[in-house]
Amino acid sequence: MADKSGQTFALPKKPNLAAELFTTQEERDDAKRERVLDIPTAEISDFPNHPFKVQLDAEMQEMAESVRQYGVLIPGLIRPKEGGGYEMVAGHRRKMASGLAGRETMPCIIRNLTDDEATIIMIDSNLQRERILPSEKAFAYKMKLEAMKRQAGRPSRGNPVPLEPNLVGSRSNGELSEQVGESVSQIKRFIRLTELVPQLLDMVDNALLRDKDLPQIAMRPAVELSYLPPEHQQILLEEIVGYESTPSHEQAIKMRKFSEEGRLSEDVIHSIMQEEKPNQVEQFKMPRERISKFFAPGTPAEKIQDTIIKALEYYRQREHQRERVRDDAR
Repeated sequence: MADKSGQTFALPKKPNLAAELFTTQEERDDAKRERVLDIPTAEISDFPNHPFKVQLDAEMQEMAESVRQYGVLIPGLIRPKEGGGYEMVAGHRRKMASGLAGRETMPCIIRNLTDDEATIIMIDSNLQRERILPSEKAFAYKMKLEAMKRQAGRPSRGNPVPLEPNLVGSRSNGELSEQVGESVSQIKRFIRLTELVPQLLDMVDNALLRDKDLPQIAMRPAVELSYLPPEHQQILLEEIVGYESTPSHEQAIKMRKFSEEGRLSEDVIHSIMQEEKPNQVEQFKMPRERISKFFAPGTPAEKIQDTIIKALEYYRQREHQRERVRDDAR
């Protein structure tokens, strides 16, 4: 069942008088104790809006091979769904590895949890990972902070008066800061990233991933860009892709200022992006559409540059040969 806030709760069960008469207290306590059970993975759905990416990468392949040989060594944590089946709380990567290893079941602990309890456990279990992308932190911090605020705002049994909203927010911010080891201001910066369009957010992640075929945007300019409305972010995205250049912190601040003043437009974004960045090496820029007919769709930018350089070198060699032929003919 769910209350008006959307939280799940279990209906109280009627006491089984026969069971209480013919079982000991130890047996009744043992029946309530959590156990590890093999649950069919087909009956376990993912956590709604799970902020952590479960990718089929080399690390996942290694995990799948380990599961194939030894099984899942650490049980997952799931909670029962009202309509039947289960919802994964902790163990999304283990579930995927089980599927890749050809295993149809997975050892799990079943626990009754409210939405907020499940959210906090899900995020805490993933924040222990060695590498976490900025986008993952952004949505994880946002989800956990909202859950903590709801929990802090509910009156306790001993104090039926709910906390004031401002007190709830400041207390939750401080608690989250202590738990994750980041300042309150840094947590707010991460949460701001959730306002970026997905393509720009991918570029923020790439500052950590270092994919040479994808542009990179640093944290500070990304936070400033998050204040732009989505339509202006899309225009900026086209500018970045077309000229293979991302905005500096100063350029991002300038765009945000123009946006807040109601003066940001496609022409203004283009003009700001054409400004020379401090210590920027002069570059020759050409719209991609002018050369796209010479390359297959999806050709990496680095390969395009290498091909153009080779073509120019070949062209220069031919010109030198023609000059020598003309000189010999004189």
